[in-house]
Amino acid sequence: MTMKSKPVSEAKFDCRKSDLTQIVAIDGPAGAGKSSVSKEVARRMGMAFLDSGAMYRAATWWAMDQGVSLSDPEALARCTEDLPLDLQHEDGDLRVVVDGRDITDQIRTPEVTRNIKYLDGLQKVRTPLVRIQRAIAAGRPTVAEGRDMGTVVFPDARCKIYLDATIEERTRRRAGQLDAQGTPYDLGALQADIEERDNNDMTRQVAPLQKAKDAYILDTSSLSFEEVVQEIIQRAEAVL
Repeated sequence: MTMKSKPVSEAKFDCRKSDLTQIVAIDGPAGAGKSSVSKEVARRMGMAFLDSGAMYRAATWWAMDQGVSLSDPEALARCTEDLPLDLQHEDGDLRVVVDGRDITDQIRTPEVTRNIKYLDGLQKVRTPLVRIQRAIAAGRPTVAEGRDMGTVVFPDARCKIYLDATIEERTRRRAGQLDAQGTPYDLGALQADIEERDNNDMTRQVAPLQKAKDAYILDTSSLSFEEVVQEIIQRAEAVL
């Protein structure tokens, strides 16, 4: 499955409420396991998978690659509008392609993670990305993960999950991802980056990370991957 946007600003969305009811919206802080869990839940339930975080990472990577000043909101907005994004699902894996280049691994580097804050707090950046997120999910059952899926992007979703975990566990998980990529890191700096990301996500004025009032809170700190997947599936099946 390929989901293209070239540019992002061309995405169309018919905002009918019926398009939004078969959504499993999964939110939570960095390192809570949203991406891997959501992808597996989508696979087992036969639903589409939407990784909104990958889109913001791609937009951040693109701005850095194009030499756009991260302190210039208007330039970042224009850069995002022209983002040549292509999300490809191949054999259960999500590949993020920008301008013909596969940047799936590059968007997970600490440098990109540190710089996301310059884009995800800007309404002019979020608007075109939210538009394409809704377009991807329109008319088909979708598992959507991010930080504002249940509060902003899909507020009418029937099933909302908020995944959480301790900062120590989330740091350990992120370190494991970087180890798998062969990317060097400092553990203390990595935890500091996650704590800073938490603060930025929860205190930004535009679409802050919040627990939706009707969300099911799931602490994954002491749960195995399989236990988390099973609990979400059971919850989703009961609600949907």
